[in-house]
Amino acid sequence: MGQYRLRHAFLVPSLVSWLRLPLAAVFVFAADSPQVALVLLVVAAATDMVDGWYARRFRQATATGAVIDGATDKAFMATVVVTLIAQDKVSLLGALQLATRELGELPLVLWWALHRDRRQARAEDPKANAIGKLCTIFQFAAVTGALTGASWKHLALGASALMGCLAAWRYWQRELGNR
Repeated sequence: MGQYRLRHAFLVPSLVSWLRLPLAAVFVFAADSPQVALVLLVVAAATDMVDGWYARRFRQATATGAVIDGATDKAFMATVVVTLIAQDKVSLLGALQLATRELGELPLVLWWALHRDRRQARAEDPKANAIGKLCTIFQFAAVTGALTGASWKHLALGASALMGCLAAWRYWQRELGNR
């Protein structure tokens, strides 16, 4: 996978990842309509699956693409969480539950950014985290519950928080185990 290259930001998998940013912007205005917001969630989830599949299938997996994928995932989820808070569809506690993985990863991302040797090692082996993928599914379920006012919304938020803790722990374990 190797080095970070600007040109890799314009490969098909990266371009698919970039699509999550305009989807996030549209979500802000669409959250009043659960049907439209759910379609945006499905499209965002599809871009998250397609970018990785395409990168592996056509040997376009790059360190730059992995960073773009993660950053656009975080930007999309942050926009969703802030929108749900602003529309009073989740409480602050619910928002924290949705963002558990991201909050757990934040110190690791900062540490990683300050250690060039770790960035390079990560660029060589940026494998997906299966628990992280499962956490994303739980987050999307919780957002669906929040958008629709489902009776199971709080259960989904709790499950999302639990999976977020497990995913963050796994990222930390993988990173610190590589030292």
